[in-house]
Amino acid sequence: MRLLLTFCFALGSLCLSAQHYYLFIGTYTSGGSKGIYVYDFNAKTGETKWVSNTDSAANPSYLTIAPDGKHIYAVNEISRSQAGLVAAYSFDPASGKLGLINRQSSGSENPCHISITKNGKWLAVANYTGGSLATFPVNADGSIQPFTQHIIHEGKGVNPTRQEKAHVHSVFFSPDEKFLFTPDLGLDQVTAYQFNPNNTQPLKPAVIPYISAEPGTGPRHIDFSPNGKFMYVIEEMGGTVSAYAYSNGSAKRIQRIATHPDDFKGQPGSADIHFSPDGKFLYASNRGTENNLAIFSVAANGQLTAKGYQSTLGEQPRNFMIDPTGKFLLAANQKTSNIVVYKRDQQTGLLQALPTQLTIPNPVCLKMLAK
Repeated sequence: MRLLLTFCFALGSLCLSAQHYYLFIGTYTSGGSKGIYVYDFNAKTGETKWVSNTDSAANPSYLTIAPDGKHIYAVNEISRSQAGLVAAYSFDPASGKLGLINRQSSGSENPCHISITKNGKWLAVANYTGGSLATFPVNADGSIQPFTQHIIHEGKGVNPTRQEKAHVHSVFFSPDEKFLFTPDLGLDQVTAYQFNPNNTQPLKPAVIPYISAEPGTGPRHIDFSPNGKFMYVIEEMGGTVSAYAYSNGSAKRIQRIATHPDDFKGQPGSADIHFSPDGKFLYASNRGTENNLAIFSVAANGQLTAKGYQSTLGEQPRNFMIDPTGKFLLAANQKTSNIVVYKRDQQTGLLQALPTQLTIPNPVCLKMLAK
């Protein structure tokens, strides 16, 4: 009997734990934020509860989680002697607390995006103002080594205000990690690099070195379909999503679709893009005067169909995420300092906001880790 009770208790604890995730929130710190916030997210109810936060991070605007779940990496989106910083943190899953390990120069000004390989041994960072990207080896203890490669993009686009030079906006590894793709808002292209983790300088131009976007559209972020057959690029200035058939570093455009209704007359400000876990729906966030989420269904051939538009109940939704269960979507409104949790209809893709919002100063990045 005692053994049965012990088993039932253990099973109950496991089920309870499976319903909870750590939610990490990156912010801009000029408006009273303390840096990176850690919350408990209940994937059964959508409720959140504060766990901890840092107290000295500078503009940790984008985060990535190491595969071991015990290290968090953040860009410090600043210009310090013509370069920003990349920071490594230890994370204690038992207490939910972060501890700074070390920082390294990002190579040039205002790093805005960071990605990590599946084995946790390499980081890639995009420097927006500096128009560059850099790669960093990661030590066994989670600390970051100085960058071993720093690539500066050259050129400009057709918009003299926004595209006066290169602006590398993000860095995304392909699903098989043989390539690194870097959307460059300033050059209207997605630059492609072959990635070899065994080399000290792991990047070299791909056979097809870049994917051209329409002039003046400003590529920003990427998401791949869960099956890896399609790649989607959100274009900030164009207010569009370009869909590509993808295979082994090669991308062929199959569609370009607006992130707003046909009667929208304002200035586009598209920001982020994410698939639902089942691959049936794609979501895109719009800032500017729209401040909403575009909802697309995804056909078997990769093409998108607009299904609706959901207000983010705030301003400047720079980043959003869908929780691993696919039941909820969380949108971070940078300007109004609120995070809205939506319940997802997994059949229609449509969203319904929960009544309680999370108030965090200037939130700009959301990541989750299973507890």
